[in-house]
Amino acid sequence: MMKAKSILVTGASSGIGAAIAARLVQDGHRVTGTCRNPGKEAPAGIRMLALDVTSDASVAACVAEFLKDAGAIDVLINNAGYLQSGAIEEVTIEQARAQFDTNYFGVLRMVRAVLPVMRAQKRGLIAATSSLAGIVPLPFWGQYNASKFAVEGLMETLRQEMKPFGVRVAMVEPGAIRTPFYAAPDVPATTAYSPWRERFSKTMKGFEQKAPGPEVVAEVISRIVRSERPALRNRVTREATLFPLMRWLLPSGVFESMVRIGFGLDKASA
Repeated sequence: MMKAKSILVTGASSGIGAAIAARLVQDGHRVTGTCRNPGKEAPAGIRMLALDVTSDASVAACVAEFLKDAGAIDVLINNAGYLQSGAIEEVTIEQARAQFDTNYFGVLRMVRAVLPVMRAQKRGLIAATSSLAGIVPLPFWGQYNASKFAVEGLMETLRQEMKPFGVRVAMVEPGAIRTPFYAAPDVPATTAYSPWRERFSKTMKGFEQKAPGPEVVAEVISRIVRSERPALRNRVTREATLFPLMRWLLPSGVFESMVRIGFGLDKASA
């Protein structure tokens, strides 16, 4: 039987994070989840800790509390994140900074907090929830795309650096998943973009309605945790596999045209 592992999952209060935590408990692991404001009752079998990944102090306190209880850390799963939608012109610099502070620097803070322990242990796994948007960017999600591209670069670099220490590094790259994730923070809308934004949003809503639940991501994470040699990139959903392949196979202009046609971006404004 597989030995139970001590696992820390960020952003575990809902959606993909909650599904990951529940699946790892089902697998027999000792799971601690995090969220900004833990409720009085944690999900069954999951200890919840307070964590704000945008705060150095909060990250340090959370990891210290986890280590105090568990004594070591076998797995860190970076899942905390959100979607900031809006055209590049519409999203303010402050909103862009906030997006990166959670989606990228939040991952970086957590990684830096656990690396000394994992290096000393000469074992461990660091995983992150990336996105298809970190490989194939979508219109009107510019800051989210950029934050996930940054996570992709960070994790690939980390994998190289951690190899000599026996620390494994992996990502999941989901396509559309049916969660509250798509309720993105509002931005002041610029009417000039309205026809194309509305077509994009309608198309994404269609993807969302047909999308599988977060359990499919949790299943992939479960396999990564069990694996001695997980792949760096682990794609979840059909489009997450198909779109990067098409981008690689097709001339760039052809692929770009396909994206624009798919989201109705070449249609007239009327």
